[in-house]
Amino acid sequence: MEQEPIRVLVVEDHHVVRQGLVALLNVVDGIEVVGEAADGVEAIAQFRKHQPNITLIDLRLPRMGGVDVIQRVRMETPQARFIVLTTYDGDEDIYRALQAGARAYLLKGMTTDELIATIRTVHAGKSHIPPAIAQKLAERMGTEELTPRESDVLEQIVRGKSNKEIATELEISEATVKTHINSLLGKLGVTDRTQAATAAIQRGIVPLESLRKPKP
Repeated sequence: MEQEPIRVLVVEDHHVVRQGLVALLNVVDGIEVVGEAADGVEAIAQFRKHQPNITLIDLRLPRMGGVDVIQRVRMETPQARFIVLTTYDGDEDIYRALQAGARAYLLKGMTTDELIATIRTVHAGKSHIPPAIAQKLAERMGTEELTPRESDVLEQIVRGKSNKEIATELEISEATVKTHINSLLGKLGVTDRTQAATAAIQRGIVPLESLRKPKP
C-alpha cells in the first residue's frame, strides 16, 4: 500500500526563497507542499486550514514572529511538528525556538539533502539539531538567564539610550539602572555597553524587530 506523502507548510516572508522551497519540495518523492504563508498570522490560518505534518518556518516574519507562531499553534495542536529554517544562529534564537517546541533548527546554508532528510526525520517523530547548533545551544544553557528587567534595560542600551533616559523610560532610578547594567554585563561576559549591545543582537537576545519604532 502506497504511503501518504508528508504534507508540508512553508512559512517564509521572502517571496523568491519561499517559491524556491515550494518548487524544490514538490519534486521530491513522498513530500507534498500543501500551503504557504508570507507572515506569522497567515501561517496560523494556513496551519488550521491544511493541518500539515511538517511546518517549515523562518524566525523573522512580519506581523508575528516564528517563535510566537510555534507557541500559538502548539497550544491548539500539541503534536504539530516545526522545523526552523533561518539565517539566524544566535544562541538565544535557537533556545527560544526549541523551547517553543521546534523539532529541528536549520540554517539556510544547508544542503537540499539535509533539508529533505530533516523533514523525514521530524516526520518520523525524531529531532534534528546540527552539531554547530547543538554547541551554541549548550553554550546558552550554561549561561545565567537575564531577568525580565535586565532584558528591558539591555533593549534600551541597544537603542542607544543613556542611563538617565533608561531610568525615565522604565520609571526606575538611575542607581537601579546601574545595578541592572552591572549584573547583565557579568551575565553576558562583556565589559561595556557597546559589547553588551553587540552581544544582544548577535545572540538574538534583543530581536531586531523589537527595535522597530511603532507606527504613530
